[in-house]
Amino acid sequence: MTFAIIKERKTPPDRRVVFSPEKCQEVIQKFPDARIIVEASDVRIFPDDAYRDAGFKVLEDVSSADVMLGVKEVPVDALIPNKKYFYFSHTIKKQPYNRKLLKAMLAKNIEMFDHETIVNADKHRLIGFGYYAGLVGAYNGFRGLGLRDRLFALPKVETLPDLEAVKAELDKITLPNIKIILSGTGKVTRGAKEILDHLKIREVTDTDYLFKDFEEPVYCLIDVTEYNKRKDGGAFDKEEFYNDPSDYESDFMKYAKVSDMFISGHFYGNGAPYLFTREDAKHPDFKINIVADISCDVDGPIASTLRASTIADPFYGYNPQTEAETAFDAPGAITVMAVDNLPCELPKDASEGFGDMFMEHVIPAFFNGDRNGILERAKITTADGKLTSRFAYLKDYVEIAD
Repeated sequence: MTFAIIKERKTPPDRRVVFSPEKCQEVIQKFPDARIIVEASDVRIFPDDAYRDAGFKVLEDVSSADVMLGVKEVPVDALIPNKKYFYFSHTIKKQPYNRKLLKAMLAKNIEMFDHETIVNADKHRLIGFGYYAGLVGAYNGFRGLGLRDRLFALPKVETLPDLEAVKAELDKITLPNIKIILSGTGKVTRGAKEILDHLKIREVTDTDYLFKDFEEPVYCLIDVTEYNKRKDGGAFDKEEFYNDPSDYESDFMKYAKVSDMFISGHFYGNGAPYLFTREDAKHPDFKINIVADISCDVDGPIASTLRASTIADPFYGYNPQTEAETAFDAPGAITVMAVDNLPCELPKDASEGFGDMFMEHVIPAFFNGDRNGILERAKITTADGKLTSRFAYLKDYVEIAD
Protein backbone atom coordinates (compact mmCIF):
# COMPACT_ATOMS: atom_id res chain seq x y z
CA MET A 1 0.00 0.00 0.00
CA THR A 2 1.64 3.23 -1.17
CA PHE A 3 0.57 6.54 0.33
CA ALA A 4 1.44 9.88 -1.27
CA ILE A 5 1.79 13.15 0.60
CA ILE A 6 0.35 15.42 -2.10
CA LYS A 7 1.15 19.05 -2.86
CA GLU A 8 -1.41 21.63 -1.65
CA ARG A 9 -2.61 23.56 -4.67
CA LYS A 10 -5.37 25.75 -3.27
CA THR A 11 -4.99 29.56 -3.22
CA PRO A 12 -4.06 31.12 -0.85
CA PRO A 13 -1.39 28.47 -0.19
CA ASP A 14 -1.86 26.14 2.78
CA ARG A 15 1.38 25.05 4.44
CA ARG A 16 -0.14 22.21 6.47
CA VAL A 17 0.41 18.53 5.71
CA VAL A 18 -1.05 15.24 6.93
CA PHE A 19 2.31 13.74 7.98
CA SER A 20 5.60 15.33 9.04
CA PRO A 21 8.82 13.53 8.02
CA GLU A 22 9.08 12.07 11.53
CA LYS A 23 5.51 10.78 11.41
CA CYS A 24 6.15 9.22 8.00
CA GLN A 25 9.01 7.26 9.56
CA GLU A 26 6.73 6.14 12.37
CA VAL A 27 4.14 4.89 9.88
CA ILE A 28 6.54 2.67 7.94
CA GLN A 29 8.14 1.34 11.12
CA LYS A 30 4.78 0.35 12.59
CA PHE A 31 3.33 -0.92 9.31
CA PRO A 32 6.05 -2.66 7.24
CA ASP A 33 3.65 -3.05 4.29
CA ALA A 34 3.21 0.71 4.05
CA ARG A 35 5.22 2.79 1.59
CA ILE A 36 5.22 6.61 1.49
CA ILE A 37 6.23 8.92 -1.34
CA VAL A 38 6.10 12.72 -1.27
CA GLU A 39 5.03 15.11 -4.01
CA ALA A 40 7.46 18.01 -4.35
CA SER A 41 6.16 21.25 -2.84
CA ASP A 42 7.57 24.72 -2.32
CA VAL A 43 4.92 25.78 0.22
CA ARG A 44 4.81 22.90 2.73
CA ILE A 45 5.91 23.75 6.28
CA PHE A 46 8.37 20.84 6.16
CA PRO A 47 10.71 21.31 3.16
CA ASP A 48 11.30 18.59 0.59
CA ASP A 49 14.81 18.03 1.90
CA ALA A 50 13.43 17.16 5.35
CA TYR A 51 11.53 14.25 3.75
CA ARG A 52 14.58 13.22 1.73
CA ASP A 53 16.72 13.28 4.86
CA ALA A 54 14.13 11.04 6.54
CA GLY A 55 14.54 8.50 3.74
CA PHE A 56 11.53 9.26 1.51
CA LYS A 57 11.45 9.84 -2.23
CA VAL A 58 10.29 13.31 -3.27
CA LEU A 59 8.79 13.19 -6.75
CA GLU A 60 7.13 15.50 -9.25
CA ASP A 61 4.76 12.67 -10.21
CA VAL A 62 3.11 10.58 -7.46
CA SER A 63 0.55 8.82 -9.67
CA SER A 64 2.05 5.44 -8.73
CA ALA A 65 0.57 5.75 -5.22
CA ASP A 66 -2.66 4.07 -4.15
CA VAL A 67 -3.79 6.63 -1.54
CA MET A 68 -3.41 10.40 -1.83
CA LEU A 69 -3.18 12.32 1.45
CA GLY A 70 -3.92 16.06 1.38
CA VAL A 71 -5.43 18.80 3.51
CA LYS A 72 -7.48 21.20 1.35
CA GLU A 73 -9.52 20.69 -1.83
CA VAL A 74 -7.68 19.30 -4.85
CA PRO A 75 -8.30 21.25 -8.08
CA VAL A 76 -10.34 19.21 -10.57
CA ASP A 77 -7.57 19.16 -13.17
CA ALA A 78 -5.10 17.76 -10.60
CA LEU A 79 -7.26 14.77 -9.62
CA ILE A 80 -5.77 11.42 -10.64
CA PRO A 81 -8.44 8.87 -11.69
CA ASN A 82 -8.96 5.56 -9.90
CA LYS A 83 -7.23 6.58 -6.65
CA LYS A 84 -8.22 6.90 -3.02
CA TYR A 85 -8.14 10.51 -1.76
CA PHE A 86 -8.22 12.00 1.74
CA TYR A 87 -8.76 15.76 2.14
CA PHE A 88 -11.34 18.28 3.30
CA SER A 89 -13.63 18.37 0.26
CA HIS A 90 -16.26 20.77 1.69
CA THR A 91 -19.02 18.97 -0.20
CA ILE A 92 -21.03 17.07 2.43
CA LYS A 93 -23.17 20.12 3.26
CA LYS A 94 -23.89 20.58 -0.48
CA GLN A 95 -21.59 23.58 -0.72
CA PRO A 96 -22.32 25.06 -4.17
CA TYR A 97 -18.73 26.13 -4.82
CA ASN A 98 -17.44 22.52 -4.68
CA ARG A 99 -20.21 20.69 -6.54
CA LYS A 100 -18.02 20.41 -9.66
CA LEU A 101 -15.30 18.83 -7.52
CA LEU A 102 -17.60 16.08 -6.27
CA LYS A 103 -18.92 15.47 -9.78
CA ALA A 104 -15.35 15.19 -11.06
CA MET A 105 -14.45 12.62 -8.40
CA LEU A 106 -17.44 10.51 -9.40
CA ALA A 107 -16.54 10.81 -13.09
CA LYS A 108 -12.93 9.82 -12.39
CA ASN A 109 -13.91 6.79 -10.25
CA ILE A 110 -12.15 8.22 -7.22
CA GLU A 111 -12.79 6.83 -3.75
CA MET A 112 -13.17 9.94 -1.62
CA PHE A 113 -12.64 9.90 2.14
CA ASP A 114 -13.28 13.29 3.69
CA HIS A 115 -11.34 14.10 6.87
CA GLU A 116 -14.59 15.53 8.22
CA THR A 117 -16.37 12.18 7.78
CA ILE A 118 -13.81 10.12 9.70
CA VAL A 119 -15.91 9.24 12.74
CA ASN A 120 -16.27 6.48 15.30
CA ALA A 121 -19.28 4.21 15.69
CA ASP A 122 -21.02 6.96 17.70
CA LYS A 123 -20.46 9.43 14.83
CA HIS A 124 -17.97 11.53 16.79
CA ARG A 125 -15.22 13.04 14.64
CA LEU A 126 -11.82 11.48 15.19
CA ILE A 127 -9.49 13.90 13.43
CA GLY A 128 -9.42 17.59 12.61
CA PHE A 129 -7.73 20.92 13.19
CA GLY A 130 -10.34 22.31 15.58
CA TYR A 131 -8.05 22.49 18.61
CA TYR A 132 -5.58 24.63 16.65
CA ALA A 133 -8.37 26.84 15.31
CA GLY A 134 -9.37 27.47 18.92
CA LEU A 135 -5.82 28.35 19.96
CA VAL A 136 -5.23 30.77 17.10
CA GLY A 137 -8.75 32.21 17.16
CA ALA A 138 -8.61 33.15 20.83
CA TYR A 139 -5.13 34.63 20.42
CA ASN A 140 -6.36 36.67 17.43
CA GLY A 141 -9.27 37.94 19.52
CA PHE A 142 -6.86 39.38 22.06
CA ARG A 143 -4.63 40.70 19.28
CA GLY A 144 -7.64 42.58 17.90
CA LEU A 145 -8.46 43.97 21.35
CA GLY A 146 -4.90 45.22 21.76
CA LEU A 147 -4.81 46.88 18.34
CA ARG A 148 -8.25 48.46 18.58
CA ASP A 149 -7.81 49.92 22.06
CA ARG A 150 -4.07 50.57 21.61
CA LEU A 151 -3.27 48.48 24.68
CA PHE A 152 -0.58 46.19 23.26
CA ALA A 153 0.68 44.91 19.89
CA LEU A 154 0.72 41.14 19.60
CA PRO A 155 2.45 39.82 16.46
CA LYS A 156 0.57 37.68 13.95
CA VAL A 157 0.66 33.99 14.75
CA GLU A 158 1.90 33.22 11.23
CA THR A 159 5.13 35.11 12.04
CA LEU A 160 5.83 32.87 15.05
CA PRO A 161 7.46 29.43 14.80
CA ASP A 162 5.21 27.42 17.08
CA LEU A 163 2.69 27.35 19.92
CA GLU A 164 5.40 27.85 22.52
CA ALA A 165 6.32 31.16 20.89
CA VAL A 166 2.63 32.16 20.74
CA LYS A 167 2.29 31.65 24.48
CA ALA A 168 5.53 33.55 25.11
CA GLU A 169 4.03 36.60 23.37
CA LEU A 170 0.90 36.35 25.53
CA ASP A 171 3.11 36.44 28.62
CA LYS A 172 4.10 40.01 27.69
CA ILE A 173 0.62 41.56 27.77
CA THR A 174 -1.65 42.88 30.51
CA LEU A 175 -5.39 42.65 29.97
CA PRO A 176 -7.94 45.20 31.10
CA ASN A 177 -10.78 44.27 33.43
CA ILE A 178 -13.07 42.55 30.91
CA LYS A 179 -15.68 39.79 30.92
CA ILE A 180 -15.40 37.09 28.27
CA ILE A 181 -17.93 34.51 27.19
CA LEU A 182 -16.69 31.28 25.54
CA SER A 183 -19.20 28.95 23.86
CA GLY A 184 -18.91 25.26 23.04
CA THR A 185 -17.68 21.95 24.40
CA GLY A 186 -15.48 20.45 21.67
CA LYS A 187 -11.91 20.67 20.39
CA VAL A 188 -12.23 24.30 19.25
CA THR A 189 -13.33 25.35 22.71
CA ARG A 190 -10.53 23.31 24.30
CA GLY A 191 -7.97 25.23 22.25
CA ALA A 192 -9.51 28.62 23.06
CA LYS A 193 -9.75 27.73 26.75
CA GLU A 194 -6.06 26.85 26.77
CA ILE A 195 -5.25 30.42 25.70
CA LEU A 196 -7.56 31.92 28.34
CA ASP A 197 -6.06 29.72 31.02
CA HIS A 198 -2.52 30.53 29.90
CA LEU A 199 -3.36 34.22 30.34
CA LYS A 200 -4.44 33.31 33.89
CA ILE A 201 -7.93 34.66 33.27
CA ARG A 202 -10.15 33.30 36.03
CA GLU A 203 -13.01 31.02 35.02
CA VAL A 204 -16.17 31.76 36.99
CA THR A 205 -19.53 30.06 37.33
CA ASP A 206 -22.51 30.99 35.23
CA THR A 207 -24.31 32.58 38.18
CA ASP A 208 -21.33 34.63 39.33
CA TYR A 209 -20.65 35.77 35.76
CA LEU A 210 -24.20 36.97 35.24
CA PHE A 211 -24.73 38.69 38.57
CA LYS A 212 -21.36 39.78 39.98
CA ASP A 213 -18.84 42.47 39.14
CA PHE A 214 -15.12 41.70 39.13
CA GLU A 215 -11.94 43.66 39.48
CA GLU A 216 -10.00 41.34 37.15
CA PRO A 217 -10.57 39.71 33.73
CA VAL A 218 -12.88 36.67 33.98
CA TYR A 219 -14.49 34.23 31.58
CA CYS A 220 -17.46 31.90 31.60
CA LEU A 221 -17.78 28.73 29.52
CA ILE A 222 -21.30 28.04 28.22
CA ASP A 223 -22.79 25.16 26.27
CA VAL A 224 -25.92 24.70 24.20
CA THR A 225 -28.09 24.13 27.29
CA GLU A 226 -27.16 27.53 28.69
CA TYR A 227 -27.55 29.81 25.67
CA ASN A 228 -30.84 28.25 24.52
CA LYS A 229 -34.15 27.73 26.31
CA ARG A 230 -37.54 26.19 25.62
CA LYS A 231 -40.09 28.64 24.30
CA ASP A 232 -42.67 27.36 26.78
CA GLY A 233 -40.32 27.71 29.75
CA GLY A 234 -40.00 23.94 30.25
CA ALA A 235 -36.86 21.97 31.08
CA PHE A 236 -34.12 21.76 28.46
CA ASP A 237 -33.94 18.33 26.81
CA LYS A 238 -30.64 17.99 24.94
CA GLU A 239 -31.72 14.99 22.85
CA GLU A 240 -34.93 16.76 21.86
CA PHE A 241 -32.99 19.92 20.99
CA TYR A 242 -30.56 18.07 18.71
CA ASN A 243 -33.36 16.16 16.98
CA ASP A 244 -35.68 19.14 16.53
CA PRO A 245 -34.73 22.58 17.91
CA SER A 246 -37.92 24.29 16.71
CA ASP A 247 -39.36 24.48 20.25
CA TYR A 248 -36.32 26.41 21.48
CA GLU A 249 -35.14 30.01 21.32
CA SER A 250 -31.91 31.81 22.10
CA ASP A 251 -31.12 32.76 25.68
CA PHE A 252 -27.80 34.35 24.77
CA MET A 253 -28.91 37.92 25.44
CA LYS A 254 -28.43 37.49 29.20
CA TYR A 255 -24.72 37.00 28.52
CA ALA A 256 -24.52 39.75 25.91
CA LYS A 257 -25.75 42.25 28.50
CA VAL A 258 -22.76 41.64 30.81
CA SER A 259 -19.96 40.65 28.39
CA ASP A 260 -17.27 42.64 26.62
CA MET A 261 -15.85 39.85 24.46
CA PHE A 262 -17.33 36.74 22.87
CA ILE A 263 -15.22 33.80 21.65
CA SER A 264 -17.33 31.32 19.69
CA GLY A 265 -16.17 27.72 19.80
CA HIS A 266 -19.56 26.07 19.43
CA PHE A 267 -20.89 23.90 16.62
CA TYR A 268 -24.05 25.35 15.10
CA GLY A 269 -26.62 22.82 13.91
CA ASN A 270 -29.02 23.58 11.07
CA GLY A 271 -32.32 24.94 12.36
CA ALA A 272 -31.02 25.85 15.80
CA PRO A 273 -31.80 29.33 17.15
CA TYR A 274 -29.34 32.08 16.24
CA LEU A 275 -27.23 33.11 19.24
CA PHE A 276 -27.84 36.79 18.55
CA THR A 277 -29.60 38.52 15.69
CA ARG A 278 -29.12 41.94 14.12
CA GLU A 279 -32.02 43.20 16.20
CA ASP A 280 -30.37 41.87 19.36
CA ALA A 281 -27.15 43.72 18.51
CA LYS A 282 -29.12 46.97 18.19
CA HIS A 283 -30.47 46.66 21.73
CA PRO A 284 -29.09 49.34 24.09
CA ASP A 285 -28.23 46.63 26.65
CA PHE A 286 -26.11 44.66 24.16
CA LYS A 287 -22.60 45.15 25.53
CA ILE A 288 -20.33 42.83 23.50
CA ASN A 289 -17.89 44.89 21.46
CA ILE A 290 -15.42 42.28 20.19
CA VAL A 291 -16.24 38.87 18.68
CA ALA A 292 -13.68 36.19 17.86
CA ASP A 293 -15.92 34.03 15.69
CA ILE A 294 -13.92 30.83 15.28
CA SER A 295 -17.04 29.00 14.07
CA CYS A 296 -17.38 31.53 11.21
CA ASP A 297 -20.87 30.77 9.94
CA VAL A 298 -21.37 33.72 7.60
CA ASP A 299 -24.67 35.61 7.86
CA GLY A 300 -25.83 33.09 10.43
CA PRO A 301 -26.10 32.58 14.19
CA ILE A 302 -23.72 35.44 15.07
CA ALA A 303 -25.15 38.54 13.42
CA SER A 304 -21.87 40.46 13.31
CA THR A 305 -20.21 37.87 11.05
CA LEU A 306 -20.94 39.40 7.66
CA ARG A 307 -18.11 37.58 5.90
CA ALA A 308 -15.06 35.48 6.54
CA SER A 309 -11.91 37.52 7.09
CA THR A 310 -8.40 36.54 6.09
CA ILE A 311 -5.08 35.84 7.76
CA ALA A 312 -3.70 38.88 5.90
CA ASP A 313 -6.56 41.12 7.09
CA PRO A 314 -8.25 39.40 10.04
CA PHE A 315 -10.39 42.18 11.51
CA TYR A 316 -13.35 44.26 10.43
CA GLY A 317 -16.06 46.20 12.18
CA TYR A 318 -19.81 45.63 12.35
CA ASN A 319 -22.02 48.67 12.86
CA PRO A 320 -25.08 47.36 14.76
CA GLN A 321 -27.23 50.34 13.82
CA THR A 322 -26.64 50.24 10.06
CA GLU A 323 -26.04 46.45 9.96
CA ALA A 324 -23.09 47.20 7.69
CA GLU A 325 -19.35 46.65 7.73
CA THR A 326 -17.11 49.43 8.98
CA ALA A 327 -13.55 49.89 10.25
CA PHE A 328 -12.59 47.43 13.01
CA ASP A 329 -11.79 50.31 15.34
CA ALA A 330 -14.71 52.59 14.40
CA PRO A 331 -16.54 54.13 17.39
CA GLY A 332 -19.55 52.03 18.39
CA ALA A 333 -18.57 49.11 16.15
CA ILE A 334 -18.32 45.47 17.15
CA THR A 335 -14.81 44.34 16.24
CA VAL A 336 -15.01 41.01 14.38
CA MET A 337 -12.35 38.35 13.84
CA ALA A 338 -13.78 35.70 11.50
CA VAL A 339 -10.81 34.02 9.81
CA ASP A 340 -12.02 30.70 8.39
CA ASN A 341 -8.63 28.96 8.05
CA LEU A 342 -7.07 29.71 11.42
CA PRO A 343 -4.92 26.54 11.76
CA CYS A 344 -2.97 27.67 8.68
CA GLU A 345 -1.32 30.25 10.95
CA LEU A 346 0.20 27.48 13.08
CA PRO A 347 1.15 24.97 10.37
CA LYS A 348 3.89 23.03 12.17
CA ASP A 349 1.98 22.33 15.39
CA ALA A 350 -1.28 21.76 13.50
CA SER A 351 0.35 19.30 11.09
CA GLU A 352 2.04 17.35 13.87
CA GLY A 353 -1.17 17.12 15.89
CA PHE A 354 -3.21 16.12 12.84
CA GLY A 355 -0.65 13.46 11.94
CA ASP A 356 -0.91 11.94 15.42
CA MET A 357 -4.67 11.55 15.01
CA PHE A 358 -4.48 10.23 11.44
CA MET A 359 -1.83 7.71 12.43
CA GLU A 360 -3.88 6.49 15.39
CA HIS A 361 -7.30 6.26 13.77
CA VAL A 362 -6.94 5.89 9.99
CA ILE A 363 -3.71 4.20 8.93
CA PRO A 364 -4.38 0.99 10.95
CA ALA A 365 -7.67 0.53 9.07
CA PHE A 366 -5.72 -0.16 5.86
CA PHE A 367 -3.90 -3.07 7.48
CA ASN A 368 -6.51 -4.64 9.80
CA GLY A 369 -9.31 -5.10 7.27
CA ASP A 370 -10.99 -1.90 8.48
CA ARG A 371 -11.94 -3.78 11.63
CA ASN A 372 -13.59 -0.74 13.25
CA GLY A 373 -15.40 0.49 10.13
CA ILE A 374 -13.43 3.74 9.93
CA LEU A 375 -12.96 3.67 6.16
CA GLU A 376 -16.43 2.33 5.44
CA ARG A 377 -18.09 5.18 7.35
CA ALA A 378 -15.82 7.86 5.87
CA LYS A 379 -16.12 6.91 2.21
CA ILE A 380 -18.26 9.31 0.15
CA THR A 381 -17.70 7.98 -3.38
CA THR A 382 -16.92 4.50 -4.71
CA ALA A 383 -14.40 3.15 -7.21
CA ASP A 384 -17.19 2.70 -9.77
CA GLY A 385 -18.33 6.31 -9.69
CA LYS A 386 -21.24 6.14 -7.26
CA LEU A 387 -22.17 7.77 -3.94
CA THR A 388 -22.05 5.46 -0.94
CA SER A 389 -25.33 4.75 0.84
CA ARG A 390 -24.40 7.02 3.76
CA PHE A 391 -23.96 9.95 1.37
CA ALA A 392 -26.78 9.13 -1.04
CA TYR A 393 -28.46 12.38 0.09
CA LEU A 394 -25.94 14.19 -2.15
CA LYS A 395 -27.52 12.69 -5.30
CA ASP A 396 -29.64 15.75 -6.13
CA TYR A 397 -26.66 18.00 -5.40
CA VAL A 398 -24.44 16.31 -8.00
CA GLU A 399 -27.21 15.95 -10.59
CA ILE A 400 -27.84 19.69 -10.89
CA ALA A 401 -26.91 20.73 -14.42
CA ASP A 402 -23.90 23.04 -14.74
